[in-house]
Amino acid sequence: MYEKSLVNKNLVIIGGTTGLGLSAAKAFIENGANVVVVGRNKQSAAEAKTLLGSSAEAIVGDAIEPSTSIEAIERCIAIFGSFDGLYHIAGGSGRKMGDGPLHELTLEGWNKTIELNLNSLMLSNQAAIKQFLKQGSGGTILNMSSVLGYSPSREYFSTHAYAAAKSAILGFSKSIASYYAKNNIRINVIAPALVETPMAKRAAEDQTILSFIKTKQPLDGGRIGHPSDLDGLAVYFMSDLSRFTTGQVIAVDGGWSVSEGQL
Repeated sequence: MYEKSLVNKNLVIIGGTTGLGLSAAKAFIENGANVVVVGRNKQSAAEAKTLLGSSAEAIVGDAIEPSTSIEAIERCIAIFGSFDGLYHIAGGSGRKMGDGPLHELTLEGWNKTIELNLNSLMLSNQAAIKQFLKQGSGGTILNMSSVLGYSPSREYFSTHAYAAAKSAILGFSKSIASYYAKNNIRINVIAPALVETPMAKRAAEDQTILSFIKTKQPLDGGRIGHPSDLDGLAVYFMSDLSRFTTGQVIAVDGGWSVSEGQL
C-alpha cells in the first residue's frame, strides 16, 4: 500500500547535495519522486547528480540568496513538469562565526547564524508558497529544526543564536501552516538531535560528548543518529500519506527530549 508513495511527485531539497539532504534525495527517488537538490559547493552538486542519476537535477546556489529557491523551483517545473513539495534542510552551526553562550556571542555571530538558519528558510518557504498559490494545487513544505530549539544542552551545545533560530523555525512553520491550510498547503517540521553530518564533526569526534550521547540519545544502544533515520518521516511528509497533517513538529532524536543524559 505504501510502496512508491512519491510517484509523480517532483520535489526540491534546499541543502540536498550532502548529509541529511542527500540521504533524503535517495529515499525520495527510491519512492518514485524526481528531485532537484541545491547546494553551495559545485563539486558536491556534481557528485550528487552522478549518484542520484536521471531522476535528479543538482544546482549550485546559496540558500541565503533570494534567487536560489526561486530558480530551483523553476528548474523543477521546467525539467520534471511540476512542483509538488519543498524540503528545507540548509543551515548549520554559527560557532566559527561567533555564535556561543550569550555573554560571548558576537553581533556578527548572531546575524550570520540567523541568516544561515532562519533567513534562508523563510526565503525558500516564501518561494514555495508563492508557487503553490499560483498553481492553485496545494503542496507540502517540510522544514528542518533541531531539538536544541526547545530542549537545550548547556554543557556541550551552548550556541544560543543557533538555538534561537531553530526555535523560531517552529513558530514560523506553525504560523504559516495555520494561514495556508485553507489553500491545502501543508507545513511540518522535523526536529533531530545529534545526527552524523559534516556539521556534527566536532561532536562526533569528542569522546566526552559521545559518552553524554550514550544516555541522552539512548535508543538503539545510545548513538549518534544517521541521516537515514530521518528519511522515513520525510517521505511521509512529502507524500499524500500526510494529506491531513499540518503544523506538526516531530522529533527524531533517539530519546533526547525525554532523557536526562549524564554530564
